[in-house]
Amino acid sequence: MRKPDGKIVLLGDTNVGKTSLLHRYMERRFPDTVSTVGGAFYLKQWRSYNISIWDTAGSQREELHSSAETGLLRAVSTPPVSPHSHLRCCDPRSSPFSGREQFHGLGSLYCRGAAAVILTYDVSHPQSLLELEDRFLGLTDTASTDCLFAVVGNKMDLVEEGAAEGREEDGPGPGTAGSGRSPKVPKLVQPEDAVALYRKILKYKMLDEKAVPAAEQMCFETSAKTGYNVDLLFETLFDMVVPLILRQRAQGPPQTVDISSRKTPRQTRSGCCA
Repeated sequence: MRKPDGKIVLLGDTNVGKTSLLHRYMERRFPDTVSTVGGAFYLKQWRSYNISIWDTAGSQREELHSSAETGLLRAVSTPPVSPHSHLRCCDPRSSPFSGREQFHGLGSLYCRGAAAVILTYDVSHPQSLLELEDRFLGLTDTASTDCLFAVVGNKMDLVEEGAAEGREEDGPGPGTAGSGRSPKVPKLVQPEDAVALYRKILKYKMLDEKAVPAAEQMCFETSAKTGYNVDLLFETLFDMVVPLILRQRAQGPPQTVDISSRKTPRQTRSGCCA
């Protein structure tokens, strides 16, 4: 199988919704409860390119689900969600871990050669945004030198203001008995906070603001539950990653080997007269 043409990695603290974002886009569903142990990836066909999207666990020890407990390596294929899309999912063999040293090594490994990184936070928890700068940005040192960065505030469906599109408008109000909805919480991280982090990232990477996408293009607010802005996030990145793939192909050796063009070595007879 041909290697992926490019890699996108999701980073962020526990419970910011990285796995849910990925499930919403790739499988068109919102999982009830999912904890990622180690990492998992999807292969996404975008036009004629294969792009792997890696989901990483947060730094805290997370609850195992049955497949991880038994150490199974699973591969699941599902039908395309659009004419230009196909996915595969793999949960690599991994063990539970805790502590920042183990996570730092694993996260750096997943980021190696990444063409884009999605730094994810929870719009109702300012600490989750601070953690991106304090603990996760350093993991991207192994990413591609021209790596793109997106700063994504998830869980917009939970906040009082700026409610996400796509939620139901009928029935009892938020937080009322029998509504089945979670009570609304204050939105404590604003878009300008994400823009400020994006500019810090550029400074950390010593990138010229004029030579990279503007902050307004790379800062998103999403809801994995309703699907708000999820397609926009991933497909914006795919469109931006494709030129990087083409540039890397022009600069480096091909990723595939044409075995049909190789000549079969001449066989010699064995024995003393050979």
